[in-house]
Amino acid sequence: MSSQQAITGSRGEDIATEWLRERGYYIVERNWRIGHYEIDIIAEHYDTLHFVEVKTRKRGGWQSAYDSIDEQKRRTLRRGATAYRAIHHIRLNLQFDLIAITVDDDDSYSIEYVENIL
Repeated sequence: MSSQQAITGSRGEDIATEWLRERGYYIVERNWRIGHYEIDIIAEHYDTLHFVEVKTRKRGGWQSAYDSIDEQKRRTLRRGATAYRAIHHIRLNLQFDLIAITVDDDDSYSIEYVENIL
């Protein structure tokens, strides 16, 4: 990953975190890792713990954010969430979501929230 991609990804996670907070989500963790599993955002909303994958793309990119969630990524999200649930003894419902952020050349952006991606 280039440094520009890392900056874009970090900015996207900041935007996604703020977007979730504005809608009443409690941010439990950001960039939670165990082994080679990583979950971008873990947020609680009502009786559900949301495991949120954040994808930030420049407008006009060749692959959509949703299409970038392949079977391997789905498997690692499930395994990471299973580990998190076991470590923290979570009894809430679990949900896997995607926040796709598209950034324009003028630095404006749009957000798409896709629930239940798994």
